[in-house]
Amino acid sequence: MATTQGSDSIDATIVARLGLETGMIVQEFGYDDDVCDALRVAIEDATGEKLVDEDYGDVTDACIVWFREGDDDLADLLMDVQSLLDGGGSVWLLTPKAGRDGHVPPRDVEEASSLAGLHATSTFVVDSAWTATQLVEKGHMK
Repeated sequence: MATTQGSDSIDATIVARLGLETGMIVQEFGYDDDVCDALRVAIEDATGEKLVDEDYGDVTDACIVWFREGDDDLADLLMDVQSLLDGGGSVWLLTPKAGRDGHVPPRDVEEASSLAGLHATSTFVVDSAWTATQLVEKGHMK
């Protein structure tokens, strides 16, 4: 079943690619009014849990990070994101698609990820505005 917001929908295969399971706690960074609400709802539906915000103080199973060109330093943010992440948990970096305001070039994502001890493993389109890149700890690559 797809979740919709306006003309955008989040296909079940998109949510499946995130590898989320019931009961997982997903922490969200970089929320603003431009995020894909349909993806947020789909994540909550998949886990049965509300997304927790940047101030959450317990261990999490995965993180989603909304990042736009011009936001603070991406490498620093990615290091902060990992502070409560359970070992082996995924970080999903969501950036505006190419041609959109705030687009982050792939080389910038790769450089920041590497500085933070992460490795980009896959990238795919989420909706008409956002792209997701999975980042994993270098020691936990599959």
